[in-house]
Amino acid sequence: MAIVDSNRLMENPFYCHTFSLSFIMNQHRSKSFFVSLLLLPISAVAIAQESVPASGKTTTEQPAEIWKPQPREVTPGKNCCDQPVTAPSDAIILFDGKDLSQWESVNGGEAKWPVADGIVTVNKKMGNICTKDSFRNFQLHIEWKIPVEVQNGTHTQHRGNSGIFLQGRYEIQILDSYRHATYIDGQAGSIYKQYPPLVNAMNPPGEWNLYDIIYTAPTFTEDGNFLTYPTVTVLHNGVLIQNHSIINGKTKHGDGPIILQAHRDKTTSEVSFRNIWIREL
Repeated sequence: MAIVDSNRLMENPFYCHTFSLSFIMNQHRSKSFFVSLLLLPISAVAIAQESVPASGKTTTEQPAEIWKPQPREVTPGKNCCDQPVTAPSDAIILFDGKDLSQWESVNGGEAKWPVADGIVTVNKKMGNICTKDSFRNFQLHIEWKIPVEVQNGTHTQHRGNSGIFLQGRYEIQILDSYRHATYIDGQAGSIYKQYPPLVNAMNPPGEWNLYDIIYTAPTFTEDGNFLTYPTVTVLHNGVLIQNHSIINGKTKHGDGPIILQAHRDKTTSEVSFRNIWIREL
């Protein structure tokens, strides 16, 4: 029997997508129930964006855009992002401001994003980059900034768009969401096309933002089915925006890299990064 976690459901209505639809439909075959099932929010049954970042294509159909309700705006604590956060002693330093020796192009070869003054900046022409090492369960710290002169594109997503792909497949969105509306499961801090953030804790363009991401990888049965789904908790500028969110996926996989996205819209607004480190759990 499926057990509904009412606390999780109250906290985030999109939690209901974690239940097995096949189980529900097997247990309730009446037409009236099936119709009511179709009325669930689209995001509640959204499938993870299992992308092929090098090509920008996806292996799963994306749900329609949902714009309301927009997450409540929260002002982060003062001076939370002024200085880089010092890495703990057991952290693996992925970017220390000097070079991209821990990274490579997703297409193979050297990572060719420019590094200057302790910062690495996206180069859209060079494409996505990924860590040379693969990871399973981890705590990831990453600091990022939307440029002051951020441009509007032809879509609300074309405004400082980038992303962090956990194990090379599950995206935590980067976007200028400071007083800038887009579909809620595509704004900064969302698990792309699955969960909107609980609140909007965005700093304005020109100021640094921090993500602290705690990720637990999925486990699988011998025949390749999900035994446990991946989960992620995210703090944005010290504010909780994803609380042990359960990510839906379709494909069995092993350890994977961290991928930083060079979103190929036509604006010239390039996202910058600094102080990236990871702790294996």
